[in-house]
Amino acid sequence: MSRMIFVNLPVADLGRSRTFLEALGAVNEPKFTDDTAACMQFSDSIFVMILTHEKFSGFTPRPIADARTGSEVLICLSADSREQVDSFIERGVAAGGTADPSPKQDYGVMYGRSVANPDGHIWEVMWMDAAAANEGASAIDTNATQEA
Repeated sequence: MSRMIFVNLPVADLGRSRTFLEALGAVNEPKFTDDTAACMQFSDSIFVMILTHEKFSGFTPRPIADARTGSEVLICLSADSREQVDSFIERGVAAGGTADPSPKQDYGVMYGRSVANPDGHIWEVMWMDAAAANEGASAIDTNATQEA
């Protein structure tokens, strides 16, 4: 069975958040978009639902966390190269985001940066060398030790 992932995020300004995600490469799915929510598609199986605070509150009895002062989720997108990681961050900043709220990660075989969207949600972008990915976490741990 093929599975899809839907990440649901509360946002203060739906238009601004949609612009931010489009800058990162997401495409709007109009069948599930209105003035309270937008469905943003990253791939055939990964979607981000951005919801106004009022709409989001209809799905949970808990208060909406302030992503600028606490961490609720880290979202990580993959990239095809180190240069593409940097390009994602630049486009996110141009669309109203803040670059590198988390420290850059450079382990040689893995490179990652982050950008916070206008609501403070942190979007990580990561590239990993294909050979290192096949080796798993040990390749990253070994390289991190060698770089220290």
